[in-house]
Amino acid sequence: MKEQFSARMIRIHFGEDDRWQGKPLHEAILAKAQELGLAEALVFRGIEGFGSSTRIRHSSHWTFSSDAPIMVSLIDSEAQIARLIPHLDAMVEEGLIAISNVEVIRYSRNPGSA
Repeated sequence: MKEQFSARMIRIHFGEDDRWQGKPLHEAILAKAQELGLAEALVFRGIEGFGSSTRIRHSSHWTFSSDAPIMVSLIDSEAQIARLIPHLDAMVEEGLIAISNVEVIRYSRNPGSA
């Protein structure tokens, strides 16, 4: 089954070491998004990057410490994304949030097929 619709996408960029109430920030954001009933969420772990601090964040296979760049991407309606923003205001201490309009094509199996 194929459906097409307009939606909003929010991308939250921060470092792997960032925390919210003792747990990794990406886990806290996903938990809040799920609690709010957002439709789609995905976490990406980057190889290397930098943000407003200009400090380069990188993942490393050779050291025990790393602060890889993380991006959480969420897609839902404008209203659902707007419900998440106040929570992000409290959770994200340093990072970047980008919001854009997107056209979505969602494929799903027909409920009657195997």
